[in-house]
Amino acid sequence: MGRAFEFRKARKMKRWSAMSKAFTRIGKDIVMAVKEGGPDPDSNSRLRAVIQNAKAVNMPKDNVERAIKRASDKSLGDYKEVLFEGYAPHGIAILIETATDNNTRTVANIRSYFNKCNGSLGTSGSVEFMFDHTCNFRIPADGIDPEELELEMIDFGAEEVFVDDDGILIYAPFESFGAIQKELENRGIEILSSGFERIPQVTKPLSEEEAADVEKLLEKIEEDDDVQNAFHNMSNDLNS
Repeated sequence: MGRAFEFRKARKMKRWSAMSKAFTRIGKDIVMAVKEGGPDPDSNSRLRAVIQNAKAVNMPKDNVERAIKRASDKSLGDYKEVLFEGYAPHGIAILIETATDNNTRTVANIRSYFNKCNGSLGTSGSVEFMFDHTCNFRIPADGIDPEELELEMIDFGAEEVFVDDDGILIYAPFESFGAIQKELENRGIEILSSGFERIPQVTKPLSEEEAADVEKLLEKIEEDDDVQNAFHNMSNDLNS
């Protein structure tokens, strides 16, 4: 198995761990998708993907429809996607994806987490190059040969296809999202969920005590309502 498989295994238990956090995140994703491409999922591929993810975390249909209606209100402020980069203790690189309607607040909060946990907030480009920006799709495994699917999806950008308890996972570079989404839909293959991740190119091993220092910072970051995702290059999670 490749890096995507190991990364997926490490993050699986943490991702979407809090239901309220998942709903908050998807609510923001809906707003950004509707503002970008309109409220009709048939003509808005980004909104279709968000609705699929809402189903994956059992977000009630009424909640989704209300969020789309609210996002269609032109008086509603938009969320801006902002990427933060920095270092946790012991030289661990951290990449933070946020969606914020108040960048001043978000910057202040993120900086405070780094300062309180002996980390340092970096400048743009300081650690982003250490991570590969990828997209992923989860589809049902029933009736599909993953090896055959991988060979067929290579033409659309797929780099890794594997099976886990959740179905078949397809990983590809960020830029291949649209092509793979379109091909799966053309084939009538149900997309259970999809998303984007940043996989570290090289990971750094830490002792248990050092890892605890990093986890302290990560917990503060991930509890922030403006944070959509946080990625790091600490290897202890990958070996758990």
